[in-house]
This record gives sequence, structure tokens and C-alpha cells, in this order.
Amino acid sequence: MLVMSKQQQAPGELELVRLFVNTADLLDDEEHLPDPPALAAWLCERGIAGRGLRATPADLRRAVEMREALREVLIAHTAQEAVPSAALQTLNSIAERARLRLRFDEPDCATLEPQRPGVDGALGRLLAIVHDSIADSTWPRLKACRLEDCEWAFYDRTKNRCGAWCNMDVCGNRAKARAYRRRRRQS
Repeated sequence: MLVMSKQQQAPGELELVRLFVNTADLLDDEEHLPDPPALAAWLCERGIAGRGLRATPADLRRAVEMREALREVLIAHTAQEAVPSAALQTLNSIAERARLRLRFDEPDCATLEPQRPGVDGALGRLLAIVHDSIADSTWPRLKACRLEDCEWAFYDRTKNRCGAWCNMDVCGNRAKARAYRRRRRQS
């Protein structure tokens, strides 16, 4: 598992979305949500769901589908490309299941809240965080490492918003070494 510095973490609650995407560590081939109880524990430990949450195999399947759809969005952020429509459909489906509803607490303050309880509501809460992040313009800075065998979610704090690797010392150097070897073979 890559160790992220505080500098690479996302601001505020967006960090929960980054952590959620990173529940699958592709580089080390580790799945941190291997079963429904692990999903429930992960959501409860981070305050996304209340204690006593129970998850089913179908809940786990939807959570993993949402995680991978979010990863596809973050990969698109890194590559500055369009998001695959299947990823958007998955996120829309999860939002619909959560019954996300806009709520006005004050005339100039609105929140997006899931109306469903359980795992659907918890996943909806993560999508509401994404919504808030889009509104405050931090969302495009949440990216996935360009290295295909990594794809670790990270927050791009570079001045020009062109960060491509989760960790320059690890993935950046690997990518540059691979490119160098490719160029050497071609010449």
C-alpha cells in the first residue's frame, strides 16, 4: 500500500471519497472490502453510516461497482478525457437508489441528503460529498495515478493541476524508467 502524505490527501470530506476508491489497492493486489461485514465496518468506522449497519452481498457488489466507477472518473480527470458513459450510469443508478434529495436549511444553504437508510444511504452520502466537491471546484483535482497497475486515488495539489502520479518517487519514477527503456529499445 502506498503511504500518502498529508499533502496528497483530499481536503475535508472529499478525503472519504479518496479513501473509498483506495479500498482496492491494485499495486499490492489488496482488496479491503472482501465481504459484506468489511464493507459495513469500513462505512461505520469513518462515520459514513451509523453503528449496527449490516451489508448484504448485493450491497457489496453495488459498493464495488460504485468504487470502480469513481476510479474511472478519477482516471478521466488525470488523462483530461471524457468519463466513460458506463461509469456515469453506475453513479446515477447508485444516486437513484439512495434517493438523494436537495434540502434547504437556510435560504442560502442547501445540502444533498440520501433518503434511504443502510448501505444505499451511505453510498449516497459519498455521492453527496462528490456533489459538494463539484460545487466547490475541488473535484477535478481528485485523480487516479496514471500508472495502469496502480490507479491509486490522490489529490493533485500541483499549481498547474497536471499531477499524473500518486507518488513521484514510486510511480513517477517507474513510468519514466519504462519510457526510457522503450525509447532505448526503439533506437
